[in-house]
Amino acid sequence: MPLKVIAFDADDTLWVNEPYFRETEEKFCSLLEDYLPHHSISQELFKTEMQNLALYGYGVKGFMLSMIETAMRVSNNTVPQSIIEKAIQYGKDLLGKPIELLDGMEEALHLLKKKYRLVVATKGDLLDQERKLKKSGLEHYFHHIEIMSDKQEADYDKLIRHLDIDPGEFLMIGNSLKSDVMPVLAIGGHAVHIPYHITWAHEKTEQTIEHINFRRAETIKDILPDLLS
Repeated sequence: MPLKVIAFDADDTLWVNEPYFRETEEKFCSLLEDYLPHHSISQELFKTEMQNLALYGYGVKGFMLSMIETAMRVSNNTVPQSIIEKAIQYGKDLLGKPIELLDGMEEALHLLKKKYRLVVATKGDLLDQERKLKKSGLEHYFHHIEIMSDKQEADYDKLIRHLDIDPGEFLMIGNSLKSDVMPVLAIGGHAVHIPYHITWAHEKTEQTIEHINFRRAETIKDILPDLLS
């Protein structure tokens, strides 16, 4: 069955994202070194993020709230107001980061749009993702934008029904095996994993994938010849 739709993850697939979060986390951990060692603050922050995912979802705002909560917990609620203010500012700075497109991505979208319907399928905060897409200058390449609260099989099922295609006509391209590949393969779609050099711990998986509909590529340029042939 020929492909009709190619969907792209956004963060660390279309543009740089995770390095900004890592940079912010480093600064946050340094703020709290009077309370715990740097690596322990990092572990506590990640634990808080995981506990809050169901409440806040993915994105900068949830990360900001988790920084504040972590600071209060590790200090037994004695953290100075100045540190809370800095954590808030770090979050605002994240929201204002420039958009740095990954190498070759815009050229690939320009070519692929001539043959396929292109879609953004990403998760995160609605306002933030819409803002980044607009700032990226890529919005006009996409037939549809889907900003999900999560990326599970049911979420992809809903998207594919909305696009009025069969799962076998859908290809997902992204940097996360857990979010962009495994659920798509499970419902009968196709997936390409293009790993990014930094991956959030929550998105990592040790599972090895062997599937006829799965490919791994180093860059978007590696798969263009097959998709355009």
